[in-house]
Amino acid sequence: MSAPVLIDLQAIENLRELNPDDNDAFVREIVGIYLEDTPLRIAELEASLAAGDGPRFSRTAHSIKGSSANLGAAALRSLAEQLEQRSHREGLGNVAGLLADLKQDYVRTQAEFGRMFPA
Repeated sequence: MSAPVLIDLQAIENLRELNPDDNDAFVREIVGIYLEDTPLRIAELEASLAAGDGPRFSRTAHSIKGSSANLGAAALRSLAEQLEQRSHREGLGNVAGLLADLKQDYVRTQAEFGRMFPA
């Protein structure tokens, strides 16, 4: 199974269609919100893992999955989904590696959005 693309460009196009004449202002705004919020959610994953709080970990992974899907951050969505499912099925004992992968992919995603929508 191949890894998902980093950013699903069709999702970006779908967002552009919501406000086609705004020179990407809407997309830039929601990308900005996503890039501000996701590190907070990642920190929440780390805190809930450290505290052994499986339900909070699963909810946070679900939140990242949803926001990533909305923006077309396909790789992050996939990893967040895996974290959510694994934490439900197996608890938190085997999520640290996936969490590290998610953190790396967030950095890559942030850089790619920066290239797509320079400040």
